[in-house]
Amino acid sequence: MTETKKDDADYVLGTNDEELDRLGLQHRVWRPTVLDCWRRAGITFGSRVIDVGAGPGYATVDLAELVGRTGEVLAIERSARFLDFARNACAARGLTNVQFREADLMHESLGPLAFDAAWCRWVASFVSSPEKLIQTIAGALRPGGVAIFHEYIDYRTLRLAPRRPAFESFVNEVVDSWRASGGEPDVALNFPTLFRAAGLRTIEAHPRVLIASPKDYAWQWPASFVEITLERLRELGRVNSEWTEAVRREFREAESDEMTLLTTPLFLEIIARKG
Repeated sequence: MTETKKDDADYVLGTNDEELDRLGLQHRVWRPTVLDCWRRAGITFGSRVIDVGAGPGYATVDLAELVGRTGEVLAIERSARFLDFARNACAARGLTNVQFREADLMHESLGPLAFDAAWCRWVASFVSSPEKLIQTIAGALRPGGVAIFHEYIDYRTLRLAPRRPAFESFVNEVVDSWRASGGEPDVALNFPTLFRAAGLRTIEAHPRVLIASPKDYAWQWPASFVEITLERLRELGRVNSEWTEAVRREFREAESDEMTLLTTPLFLEIIARKG
């Protein structure tokens, strides 16, 4: 793997080149779902949108192109490396309607920006206070603005059929390490309570899960996650090489069987309105 970067410690999977590639693959797999969600949420030409936890900016680019020159995108990200990548991606496409802000929303507030919408994908499950995150997002929206979330509600639906015991122990270790870092993988279970406190009202909620076989393009998303996470868990000292190789070997056996099915972790797609 690429040498660990300084701010890798802030991220469960780091911010190295392999993770940049994985996040790009992740965005491509879910991009059709995301674009349809944004359309139903009312994001269009001229919209002002906050990309919360923008990462390397894959969604930022799509949002900037969607809202056009009369719109505006504010990309919020705490990793300087990810933010530089996002800036370069937007510059390469000649996008001038994006502002970038390096910030950790656990320590900073956005203030009353009166934006039309906020997009937040797989951020609440990693932060120390989802309550503070949602309050901050709601506070940055105009009355009637929408907050859009993609967040896990049952991470252990990451399964292989037929069952693979080493892979199931891998999923359990992912969940345990996630919580040990201060996050909550099934954070969407708490959303109704958190939304009520923040003055948000759910107007749409949909379960999102994929079923993939080894021949499907979508298979590459969990496959890349498994490989990167095995190395990350070993680097963190949570597992040993013997366990890592057992999981890797079992996953490759599953991948070599065209009859294998994989279900991705179940998340909720939620559109909530302020006020």
